[in-house]
Amino acid sequence: MSRNAALTAIGLATLTLWSVPAGAQDRGRDREAAQAPAAAPAAAPRQPATAEERAAYDRLDPLARSVVWARERDVNPNDPVAGVKVAEAMRQLGQYEAAVQAADGVLVAQPNNIEAMLELGRAHIARGQAFYGIAALERAQALAPNDWRPLSLLGVAYTAVRRTEDGRDAWNRGLILAPDNPDILTNAAMALTSQGDPAGAETLLRRAVAQPNATLKMRQNLALVLGLQGKTAEAEQILRRDLPPEAADRNLQWLRAKAATPADAARTWDSLQQ
Repeated sequence: MSRNAALTAIGLATLTLWSVPAGAQDRGRDREAAQAPAAAPAAAPRQPATAEERAAYDRLDPLARSVVWARERDVNPNDPVAGVKVAEAMRQLGQYEAAVQAADGVLVAQPNNIEAMLELGRAHIARGQAFYGIAALERAQALAPNDWRPLSLLGVAYTAVRRTEDGRDAWNRGLILAPDNPDILTNAAMALTSQGDPAGAETLLRRAVAQPNATLKMRQNLALVLGLQGKTAEAEQILRRDLPPEAADRNLQWLRAKAATPADAARTWDSLQQ
């Protein structure tokens, strides 16, 4: 604002302060108050989602889940379910540091929350820092000795830090609790593949894919270990059942190129699927 404009503004403000007849000022205020619009009511506090809405959240894609569960956590920062679900969604989006932070946040409020410990372990494994997830997974296993999930994840974490025997023992204990569990079998199989034993991995993966709750990724892993052993025809049958023609062609081409280097193939397969 220029100096002259500022002076003009000051002058106008000063001119409005002339005296008024007694009572007129009060009557003016009363009239203004009567004419003023009513104040908007205060916004109602946001309510947590219903059980039905929460159940529907799990059917959303990871990005949508990260949004809705973060909103639930904002409504109640001490909601452990929301915190764990945020961690899971962030991990699936590849936001591993955010996943670790979300799981850690739950454990600050609830140090014995097993679901948060499992998700913390998964996040550290996914970001390539399995060592930092072992303590949480071991605690989860101690708190829930009849739960196969900590043992399955511990097998992955131990193997990642070259504690091969510990990893094998964890998976064997997990299979005692949950015989023929496809998750445990697949984790153990892919560890064998990375160690150059696709034949051993094939045995475990055939057991895994025979289960009614086997996933597409498990079948793709079986196709991988078959291809690495030169069993390309059977691998192709699996790939063409599950994938569009272009994706199946690409994977078969990759398998043929990598068949001579199985260790490298095991490290690269997940990135190929993504």
